[in-house]
Amino acid sequence: MHLEGGRSYEWFEVDVMSEGFLMEVCVDSVESAINAERGGAGRIELCSSLLEGGITPSVGLLQVVKENVQIPVYVMIRPRGGDFLYTDREVEVMRRDVELMKIHRADGLVLGALTEDGRVDAELCMELLAVCRPLPVTFHRAFDMVHDPSVALETLVSLGFERILTSGCDSSALEGLPLIKRLVEQAKGRIIIMPGGGITERNLQRILEGSGAQEFHCSARSGKDSAMKFRNSSVNMGASLSAPEYSLKVADVAKVRTLNAIAKNTL
Repeated sequence: MHLEGGRSYEWFEVDVMSEGFLMEVCVDSVESAINAERGGAGRIELCSSLLEGGITPSVGLLQVVKENVQIPVYVMIRPRGGDFLYTDREVEVMRRDVELMKIHRADGLVLGALTEDGRVDAELCMELLAVCRPLPVTFHRAFDMVHDPSVALETLVSLGFERILTSGCDSSALEGLPLIKRLVEQAKGRIIIMPGGGITERNLQRILEGSGAQEFHCSARSGKDSAMKFRNSSVNMGASLSAPEYSLKVADVAKVRTLNAIAKNTL
């Protein structure tokens, strides 16, 4: 994959990492992807429905994002919200989604699967990684649901994942900071440990200094009012816990820039 002017994405990530860190912003819209790049993000994790923790985006969303940003785009492969124990038919959906995202120029993929007893499903992950090749793959926050994080890390190293996205098996990366630090130490550079989950400008410095991590993951979003003038307040398109009908969440350029500056001053 190449940027304009013939430079490769590998060059871009090395250049960003020369700052001493890499910020990944998770987005579920074209506007958020553009804002993330404008704010200084080094990579995008592209999803749909961040309200559900992120599921597989449409091919159309990937195509339009790729037309509008130059930084690497890693695509979420998650067929539904909820747990990470998948049926054979769901696995087939994941395989086909991987193939489609590769065709439409994804720069990397993000996935994960567990067994019913809370271990990494090594057999399934091996199958999916074979379909993903040669693209790099991140193991997502399914990691935060494992029975033994130390054992899971070794499994993911042996399988060949590029990185682990984790909140330290806690409600946020700040709460899980002690475990994230231990994981960074255990990994010894064999796999990247990327903190994510509730990272804001208020806690980023503490998380980076306390973990030793070189990459971090955030959404950096703000609320944005709908442009709809006519509104039917009696109808909601989602379940009772869905987002407000006339309010959008988008990546905020100013927030991304602030997080970028904090990381630059910390590392």
